Amino acid sequence: MTAFASSCSRRAALATLAALPFAARAQTWPAKPVHLVVPYPPGGISDLVARSLADHMAARMGQPFVVENKAGASGTIGMGQLARAPADGYTLAFSAISPLTISPALGKVPYDAEHAFTPVASVMVSPVLLLATSASAVRDFRELLTYARDWPDKVRWATSGPASLGHLMLEQVEAAAKVRMVHIPYKGGGQQITDALGGQFEVLSVNAGPVLTDHIRAGRLHALAVGAPRRLDALPQVPTLAELGYAAANLSSQFGVFAPGDLPPRILDRLNGEVNAALQTSEVRQRLLASENVPTGGSAREFARQIAAEAESSARIIRAAGIKAD
Repeated sequence: MTAFASSCSRRAALATLAALPFAARAQTWPAKPVHLVVPYPPGGISDLVARSLADHMAARMGQPFVVENKAGASGTIGMGQLARAPADGYTLAFSAISPLTISPALGKVPYDAEHAFTPVASVMVSPVLLLATSASAVRDFRELLTYARDWPDKVRWATSGPASLGHLMLEQVEAAAKVRMVHIPYKGGGQQITDALGGQFEVLSVNAGPVLTDHIRAGRLHALAVGAPRRLDALPQVPTLAELGYAAANLSSQFGVFAPGDLPPRILDRLNGEVNAALQTSEVRQRLLASENVPTGGSAREFARQIAAEAESSARIIRAAGIKAD
């Protein structure tokens, strides 16, 4: 073999070797641990569900799924980390869709929400409860609206913050019912619940959960309505806002699994199938139902369509209401 031929042979061999990592990734994914970012603090329902999914997928796929909590800025810090990761299937996130639908409408995100992510699968819908506190004598949604019409700006409605789903719910109710109430924004749900139990305002909107259900059953809070696809099994007597004629205010938090943009289709299909399989297991499903969350699932394409529709709706509400970022 001539020196030239030998050199060509070596170059061909090197080119083949250089191509192997990509080919191997395409054929054997996952071949190493997968990183699952949760853009919220430990201990909440999103963290618990993410860890259940991680355990299920690790057992099925033969590689660890390592959960990392990266909380802050309404989920945008953790999702920003995901946006900067390679689109190779080894960095994922479990998040609400609000960092892609609400935060971008306020113009304060470190990523291109439309292109930086691949929606993998919807996991759950977390209902939003509308509750009356001891400061209010109303016992149903119609009474609330009647009182608000008779006494403009006397009903104080607390939410977990500006442009939260609860705030958007308030704006939609005010617009549709032609009433005026006072928005009381908090910096999260903890202090909001404490002040609700102390009767510091008349009503609040907050994500459903077992602790709130206990307060409702004990009479410390009174459920007026819920934003959800259907009534909650734990509170079957509480109507949805859609049932009450306020479909635009029937908002709930949707959570799912995300990857960086341009995820290879074969990996996307595998991940979507595994998430849907996890949602059919009794362990994951019961954990969701026990916390008043509704399992969802479905195709990646449908999840992407839902996010796009929600982003358009949220932007329209935020513009119409003149909601500004803090």
